[in-house]
Amino acid sequence: MASARRLKRVVASQPGFLNLKSTSDPSDLISSRRKRVNKNKKKNWNKHSDINDVEEFLEDVRHQERTTGGLLSERSDDSLFFLDVGQPKKAEQKVSEAVEGKKRKGKTSRPLRIDLILQHDSLVPPPKDVLAYQQPNAKKLRRIAQKAEQLAAKGVVPRRQKQLLNRRPVQRTVKKAVTESNNNPDREYYDIWGQESKNTADRWYLQQTGKKLVKRPERLNEKPSVLPAVEVIAPGGSYNPEFLSHQALLQEAHEVEVKKKKEEDKVERQLAVDRGDTATEETTLREQVEGLVDEENEQEEAAPNEEEEDVAVGAITVVEKKTERQRKREKADKIKEQQRLADRRQTEHRQQLFQLRSIKASIKQQDQKTKVRQEQRKAKQEAQKAQPRRLGKLKFQAQDLEVQLSDELAGSLRQLKPEGSVVKDRFKSLQKRNLIEPRERAKFKRRHKLKYVEKRAFREIT
Repeated sequence: MASARRLKRVVASQPGFLNLKSTSDPSDLISSRRKRVNKNKKKNWNKHSDINDVEEFLEDVRHQERTTGGLLSERSDDSLFFLDVGQPKKAEQKVSEAVEGKKRKGKTSRPLRIDLILQHDSLVPPPKDVLAYQQPNAKKLRRIAQKAEQLAAKGVVPRRQKQLLNRRPVQRTVKKAVTESNNNPDREYYDIWGQESKNTADRWYLQQTGKKLVKRPERLNEKPSVLPAVEVIAPGGSYNPEFLSHQALLQEAHEVEVKKKKEEDKVERQLAVDRGDTATEETTLREQVEGLVDEENEQEEAAPNEEEEDVAVGAITVVEKKTERQRKREKADKIKEQQRLADRRQTEHRQQLFQLRSIKASIKQQDQKTKVRQEQRKAKQEAQKAQPRRLGKLKFQAQDLEVQLSDELAGSLRQLKPEGSVVKDRFKSLQKRNLIEPRERAKFKRRHKLKYVEKRAFREIT
């Protein structure tokens, strides 16, 4: 307490200190009666210590730093005082008024009052940001730089720099401008009304006309199937075919029908009912009587078996403990067996040296088999390219062959009867070439049942 008052008296007695916020009279503080308090206890240090004078002094110092940028006692007289020479002359006043009038006519922007209030008015400089001067891994980078300087002093070139020096110089061609300005005199003249056709491969022309297309991916150029869009019918399908070609077409249609017939017969055989498996009177009687036999004999036969099981369960097999000698013998036998197997493997490896010719022959034979399998796999893949893929839940069903029998052949185009449908043929061709998925005709399903009503005229007749 006494030390705080002494500090305040010393500060107030300094000749250069100016107190801007003097809220209390120093004479009152000095003449105030001292209160006797035991300062040996720590709880009384803050409770009975008056630090208001120190806080007022520090607050006054902070106020001076905010308003004037430092203590007034440290400022020079020129910065604190100015010489008042009276009012300016009339000429100077008119010039200043003219300048102000020009400024008013120009409507210079003045800051708003709210902006002035919100401006930072403190003259205390902001604290130095230590983190702004820090660099991550600065010690590591400094060590790497020092090592590079040492190597450069010795004449050692780093590996990365050596790779850059050994790189081939790239011949960079100056790219032409994509577009040229209209006021360029060296630009080529083009007459849009002339007979000469403009080169459509010119980049500038394509860009200006908007005909420059996006680069098409290569995978979109691949066709989904190798089959042609229009398949030519066999020679036997002509209106006046040769005999052999017509018979070949009939044979092909016959094989298709036979295949269908076999599939239908297979389904019928699978769904057919075996009459030998049907129930007879004897089998039904046996099923009804089953479970009604006397159970006492069965219980008597089962009783001795249960006694035998009890005896077998009650007997506990005691395993004799192996001696140390037996364990050592088993261990030695195990080591001998492992050694024998190792020697056998080593002997087999040595014997393989004398079988190099047979091993080479087997490897060659295996390579030939692998090549044959690869060729078969490639042939299978090529064959699958011509087959329709599974694109939907339905499987592709080939169209029926359009063929006429021998007695249905017409002698001329006038008597020819049309076969099939062009729309159906194109629809099946799209499915076969994997352009659309196989589809079937949508079935109409009536939501509500039809309601039949007898009309009045019908009732009168009946």
